[in-house]
Amino acid sequence: MSSLTDIQKKFLSAPHYAVVGASKDQAKYGTKVLKWYQARNKDVTPVHPKEDELEGLKTVRSIADLSAPTETSISVITPPKVTLGILEKTKELGVPALWLQPGAEDEIVVSYIKENGLEDKVIYGGPCILVEGDGVIKSLL
Repeated sequence: MSSLTDIQKKFLSAPHYAVVGASKDQAKYGTKVLKWYQARNKDVTPVHPKEDELEGLKTVRSIADLSAPTETSISVITPPKVTLGILEKTKELGVPALWLQPGAEDEIVVSYIKENGLEDKVIYGGPCILVEGDGVIKSLL
């Protein structure tokens, strides 16, 4: 099984990123994560079921609408019930890595990750990209 550091490096080595959970609310962590990618000049796409644009970026309605899901790491900042559906879809689409922000998972989500052999693809259990992301990027240089 891959270490957390290995998964984080895999996550941040992707050519494309998506954020599920960003909104127009600047105080929400989903928007802060989206802006984190923008500040680092990452190719990021917000995923939102209703908004056409967030932070000046065109959105897609669902992860199934991403142009290259097999080359896209996805940050998830959603309630656990929504996260579970995202995990099911990303498994089907072959998404290489996911980073579940703190609060995006519960026991059911963690069980799904383990039962479906996704431990090597999913960062969960507390690490925050806003705190740890820059250190991981530096380790890739």
